[in-house]
Amino acid sequence: MTNSQRKPLIAGNWKMNNTSADAVALVEEIKIEIGHCTDVTALVCPPCTSLESVARVIEDSNIQLGAQNMHHEPNGAYTGEISAGMLRHLFCAYVILGHSERRAYFSESDTFINKKVLAALENNLKPVFCVGESLDERENGKTSEVVESQVREGLASVVAEHSENLVVAYEPVWAIGTGLTATPEMAQEVHAGIRRILEDLVGSSGAARVRILYGGSMKPDNASDLLAQPDIDGGLIGGASLEARSFVKLVEIALAS
Repeated sequence: MTNSQRKPLIAGNWKMNNTSADAVALVEEIKIEIGHCTDVTALVCPPCTSLESVARVIEDSNIQLGAQNMHHEPNGAYTGEISAGMLRHLFCAYVILGHSERRAYFSESDTFINKKVLAALENNLKPVFCVGESLDERENGKTSEVVESQVREGLASVVAEHSENLVVAYEPVWAIGTGLTATPEMAQEVHAGIRRILEDLVGSSGAARVRILYGGSMKPDNASDLLAQPDIDGGLIGGASLEARSFVKLVEIALAS
C-alpha cells in the first residue's frame, strides 16, 4: 500500500483555545468549505468543553471529531479526567494521545500513554499517537533512538487488527510553535523509520495501513512539499488550524497531493 492508497488526514489540534461559541463559529466556517469532502479526512480536536457543541455542528458533514486527551480507566476517582466512553458518547472518533506537551508538562511516560492507546482502541476510538525528539536529542544524533523507543513502548500490545484505526504523528518537538520546520527530506526519513518499526510490530500489511502525520509547524506554504513525501500521510496542525482559511487550504492541498 502506497501513500496514495491511504486517505490523507488533516487534523486540527486547537489546544487550549476557543470558548464553545468561538469553536462553533470556527467549525461552521470550516464546514461550509469542506464539510462534504470525502477524499481527505478533516479532523477537528477542540477542548473538551466544546466537544458537544462542535459535534452538533458537524453531525451532518464528513468532518470528524477528536479529543485532545483521555484517561485509560473507564471511570472512577480521577478528578478532571475524561474517559473513552465519555468521548464516544460525544461522538468522538479520534483522540490525540502522547502529545509532546502532555509528555513535557504532565510527565506522561510511554508506559502510561500505552495504556491510553490500548483503551482507545478497545473503545473504537482512533488514537493519534504522538512521538518526536527534542532539539537537544536531534543535535546529539538521537532522533532514531528516541522515536523508536517511543513507538515500541507506546504501541506495546497493539496488534495488526488495530492498524486500520491507528494514526501516528511525528512531531519534532523543536518545530512545534517555533516556526521551525523539518525539511521534507528530514521528515520523510523519520516517517520511513516509523513505518519500518510498525512493520516489526504489526506486520508489513498492517504498517502500510497506518497513517503517519507530520506535526511540526505544517502550514499552507510548506504543506505541498511535505505531503509529496511517500510516508507522510497528512498533518497534525496546531496554530494553522485556529484560522478557518488556513485549515481549509491545508485540506485542499492534501486533496491535490
